Amino acid sequence: MPPLTLRRKLAILSDAAKYDASCASSGTEKRNSAGKGGIGSTEGSGICHSYAPDGRCISLLKILLTNFCVYDCIYCVNRSSSNVQRARFSVEEVVGLTLDFYKRNYIEGLFLSSGIIRSPDYTMEELVRVARSLREDHQFAGYIHLKVIPNAAPELLAEAGRWADRLSTNIEMPTDIALETLAPEKRPSEIRTAMARVRGKLDEAAPEAKTKTRTAKPKWAPAGQSTQMIIGADGANDGAILNRAAGLYSGYKLRRVYYSAFSPIPDASSRLPLRPPPLMREHRLYQADWLIRFYGFDVPEIVAGGEDGLLDLAIDPKLAWALKHRERFPVDVNRADRDMLLRVPGLGTRSVDRIIATRRHHSLRLDDVARIAGSIDKVRPFIEALDWTPGGLTDHQRLRAKLTPAPEQLALF
Repeated sequence: MPPLTLRRKLAILSDAAKYDASCASSGTEKRNSAGKGGIGSTEGSGICHSYAPDGRCISLLKILLTNFCVYDCIYCVNRSSSNVQRARFSVEEVVGLTLDFYKRNYIEGLFLSSGIIRSPDYTMEELVRVARSLREDHQFAGYIHLKVIPNAAPELLAEAGRWADRLSTNIEMPTDIALETLAPEKRPSEIRTAMARVRGKLDEAAPEAKTKTRTAKPKWAPAGQSTQMIIGADGANDGAILNRAAGLYSGYKLRRVYYSAFSPIPDASSRLPLRPPPLMREHRLYQADWLIRFYGFDVPEIVAGGEDGLLDLAIDPKLAWALKHRERFPVDVNRADRDMLLRVPGLGTRSVDRIIATRRHHSLRLDDVARIAGSIDKVRPFIEALDWTPGGLTDHQRLRAKLTPAPEQLALF
């Protein structure tokens, strides 16, 4: 068989990486090579464009070092028994591609993952070599996201964080049972150990409280760590998924949990569903995730907005919770504390902060809230203002229908 061209390898290994959504350039430090020699920066918004199987732009150039893999995870298109064309980049080829693409303004960074070849240590060492070469040999200041290979040596993990902005270790499945069933060669404990090691290094690198003897510490993976869960490949409901996410946030200091709707793959096992879950489920999980991280909700509260452990797909989770807890409303925007204002549907964190800042100077009327929130339709039934009280609107039987977007007929042309 003739050797693959670089172009063909790129086609194979970028396509193989499209199922991994655990990538974003947000959160890292600002860095620019201008005037310092070298190449690249992390100051652009987003870093290039890559597409999920359903066509969504997830804004990152992503490639695998190789799609050869010794594991046979049932849900993975690159599993060892999969009948797909295989390819492998050399370290030098990945470095060259990254620099060439950057100079052409195609990308602003690199996301690099890999199938497992030979051993976790060997694979992780190859990933680290790419990042080290970019940073040391080419003074590349752009964004680098490396995938952590569970069970790789701690020394390799420590070096990966020296060069990469973000590290991610995919938890893969919402439950350990599902992972052990669908990926029998992977151990949930090894994944958690890798995440714990990253957290330990992040804690070591965190700046200490200000003291007279404060010294700067070397930066280590400044954009932190993230993970990804595949949803819809097993029977886990949204409650189980969000409980796992909440545990990961608190236990491993994750920046993000990404939820990736299962995509049917060629020659799939009969143990996998034939169809993907509705994409709206993935969207609602991201909204719920936001409520956990920034709005003070806990998982039971969010899940209680739906039925049988599943989120309500028709309306967002905060509105679903509010409609089931109408006794908590209306909220007086001139008196309520920040925590309660954050529970008002239609008010985001910025709107709430602006409301609190504005009411120090004068009492808010409904028009004031409308200007701050941008839209008042969803907010009106749940608040009181100087010149507004919702009366019976909060408890109206058709309130849900009034706030649910009307279905639209899609046009063919």
